[in-house]
Amino acid sequence: MHLLPITVEFLDAYPEIALRLVLTDRVVNTVEENIDISIRIGALPDSSMIATRIGSVRLVHCASPAYLAARGRPADPADLQDHDCICVDNLVAPRTWKFTKGAREIVAPIRSRLVVSDSEAAIDAAIAGAGAGITRVMSYKMETAKRPGALEIMLEEFELEPLPLHIVYAERNPMPLKLRVFLDWVIPRLKARLS
Repeated sequence: MHLLPITVEFLDAYPEIALRLVLTDRVVNTVEENIDISIRIGALPDSSMIATRIGSVRLVHCASPAYLAARGRPADPADLQDHDCICVDNLVAPRTWKFTKGAREIVAPIRSRLVVSDSEAAIDAAIAGAGAGITRVMSYKMETAKRPGALEIMLEEFELEPLPLHIVYAERNPMPLKLRVFLDWVIPRLKARLS
């Protein structure tokens, strides 16, 4: 959503540079997979990698207006036990979602009526109508659905702290010029898009 347009603009500006863009939610081993730069969401483990923070991402709970009209809008995380939830997970259906209120952590039981393997599918299912349910996704992934009113965010006062977003790369001496040019291009543009 954000990286691809910036990458295409870069290719237009630098026609002599070719890129390979790997779009995946899994954590990759950049050395083993021959990847120069990665974007990581969440706290970073200590490592020898160089990290530049480019923003943060909220984890939001949303549903279609049709679902909310049919089933009601939850006012508290505890209300989710009476709602259908669309979960993103590859192995098992989550039974709880975590929230916060001030310094207090809240663990709310949920009913995973539909489990999908990626957030785009969860968003599509939430938009599909009154039957699918409430989903929890990263804020940037549901932005295009929020604008025309296809999805509404709820339970904002209970959201977890936003997750940090970093560009991460291995230190190289000297750094290849095309890598330096790409970093100089992408970092300010991603920061601007995410602010």
